[in-house]
Amino acid sequence: MWQIQVEAMMEFLLGLLHTPSPIGYHKESNAYVKEAFGQFSDLQLTELPKGTLVYRWAGEQNTPARALSAHTDTLGFLVREIKDSGRLKLSPLGGINWSGAENENVTVRTQNDDRIRGTLILVNPSTHVNQDAKTAQRNEHTMEVRLDVPTTTAEETRELGIQVGDFVFIDPRVEQVATGYLRSRFLDDKACVAALFAAISALQRAGLKPARDTYLHISNYEEHGAHGGAAGIPAAVTEFLCLDMAAIGEGQASSEHQVSLCVKDASGPYHFDLNNKLRRIARENQITLINDIYSFYSSDGSAYWQAGGQGRVALIGPGVASSHGYERTHRDALLDTTRLIAAYLLDPHDD
Repeated sequence: MWQIQVEAMMEFLLGLLHTPSPIGYHKESNAYVKEAFGQFSDLQLTELPKGTLVYRWAGEQNTPARALSAHTDTLGFLVREIKDSGRLKLSPLGGINWSGAENENVTVRTQNDDRIRGTLILVNPSTHVNQDAKTAQRNEHTMEVRLDVPTTTAEETRELGIQVGDFVFIDPRVEQVATGYLRSRFLDDKACVAALFAAISALQRAGLKPARDTYLHISNYEEHGAHGGAAGIPAAVTEFLCLDMAAIGEGQASSEHQVSLCVKDASGPYHFDLNNKLRRIARENQITLINDIYSFYSSDGSAYWQAGGQGRVALIGPGVASSHGYERTHRDALLDTTRLIAAYLLDPHDD
């Protein structure tokens, strides 16, 4: 019988959370994933020119093939302008919540790979100076990066090697709590990459392989237009299980303690039959699977269909609170997501 190593999953996740990977910058996260997944001898890796990692895992039968995806790309910024003050105006990467990112520490990566620290703040933020500081809108026009180096002019900042187009990484602020909660930025979607890692590890240690040939798709362009799943899924795939966070908030059913099934998002409903198959697998394995709808959300599964993919698509993932902000989930949700992934991989039925 296969068994999930929770501590190994958490160790992998913590390392990935500390690895910067805003959309368009996948050099470090790809290296991290390739090293970790390299221990799985049955996986055959193809790295696509776009940066997507596609692992083929031979199954008990080679057809019909299946695919699973999770994305490593996160939110972040690019330097848009070096201001006369020497501070930086930013261009967002993905659906950043500006007010939620206020006062976060950041790292600017120069073209020479120097790392310069700073903080994302409101322009003129002191309430002793600016009476409007409490009520001012937070957006790309009202916020800036204050660098932690002596600079008061644009020329001094350029002399540091900073240029327009440089990536700006937000600190993840990772913290595990004794009650099982995990607080961090970028649990969307690194939590699902960790669940996939743990499911593969559990099956391989038990000497098991998936019921069908399976393609594991680690994408790096989901957060901007969700086009990470638009390519790289082989034509032979008839089922595509997308792994992404479950949104939590007022009016939502999802929970930080459980795995959810997204039956519909902004791109429309997912596949009825594959949803029912996942419900059956969850029941058979005594996993509580929550049904939910995410109105302001899309996924690599959405991109796959929009690009002409013909396979059935479904989406599951752990509940993540405060999405695109300072997020939180619980080990229980990660464990149930991992269990459902592993059970799906082993399920021989094509219902």
